[in-house]
Amino acid sequence: MQRFFASRWGPITAGAIIGILAALLVLWGNPKNMGVCVACFERDIAGALGLHRNPVVQYIRPEIIGFVLGSLVAALIFREFRPRGGSAPIIRFLLGMFAMIGALVFLGCPWRALLRLAGGDLNALLALAGLVVGIGVGVLFMRAGYTLGRSTPAPAVAGWIMPALMVGLLLLAIFRPVFGEDLPIFASEKGPGSQHAALWLSLVVGMVIGFLAQRTRFCTMGAIRDVLLMGDTHLLGGVVALLLTAFLTNGVLTWATGTPYVNFSFTGQPVAHSNHLWNFAGMALAGLSFALAGGCPGRQLFMAGEGDGDAALFVLGMIVGAGFSHNFSLAGVPDAGNVVGGPSIYGQIAVGIGLAFCLILGFAARMRRQEVKR
Repeated sequence: MQRFFASRWGPITAGAIIGILAALLVLWGNPKNMGVCVACFERDIAGALGLHRNPVVQYIRPEIIGFVLGSLVAALIFREFRPRGGSAPIIRFLLGMFAMIGALVFLGCPWRALLRLAGGDLNALLALAGLVVGIGVGVLFMRAGYTLGRSTPAPAVAGWIMPALMVGLLLLAIFRPVFGEDLPIFASEKGPGSQHAALWLSLVVGMVIGFLAQRTRFCTMGAIRDVLLMGDTHLLGGVVALLLTAFLTNGVLTWATGTPYVNFSFTGQPVAHSNHLWNFAGMALAGLSFALAGGCPGRQLFMAGEGDGDAALFVLGMIVGAGFSHNFSLAGVPDAGNVVGGPSIYGQIAVGIGLAFCLILGFAARMRRQEVKR
């Protein structure tokens, strides 16, 4: 089994299963073209905890909990649970924040970009182009010696913190305690946050994905990085499989239910805008942030489940970044009829600041390594 997961068919199998399950989650209740979206789901969790007060995107998404717990189970079974950390933690936290800001300008993470394309949303093409460009810039820094330093072994308790937080979130999702009038835990009554599959079903799907992704090292950023850096297509097969199986499943669902799950267009797409420049720029910022941090948002969750404290800080940075995005009007706004949406001027400025931060970091971390060599 270990040999299979490590083979070329491992990521392909994981990607295919993720694509099918993500499409089915829409049938089971999740928003259209949003069967799985790490950025959107972490934003919903931030809203449920009161980190922002946008009433339509507040819900503790069990899929995110499942990603971490499924990865934890796989790591424990195959003896890959290795608590570690200490590799520029504050920088990783900020990279998580800027990754989320960029993703919410586009309105989705790399996984959702693929799922939106599988549902016919052509705006995803601009986002995927931005993702490739952002990762490509990160690859240039890597070739020049970019590094945040090595992580070091940590006490066992450190590796259990993120799984414990996820268990805490699960308990909050199950029991939904009331902490006071107009206080968390919040749950949307309309909008994307109100659209979700059953809690147990979402949790199980998340755990299956987390288990498979941990074993196969599934990563959308890593797939593109490896092609650009080494010409290695090992992980890319999984990304292509996700896209194709999600598209095929959407086609089957359209035929079986009579409800269109595929609609090729730039306009009229669910929870999306057709502002091409900012679809590209937002995901370029996200892609560069992912590259500098060493993994896409899904991969960061899976590594956190293995005991990686640096990945856990990136995840927490994304959740805090979601709060910032909605509290300060940085997130993109969906199209409204013939009115093109996109980010406000504040969101545009935030993308510029994020790109500047990432570029400065890329140069500074590279130069520091050169100085150490001397």
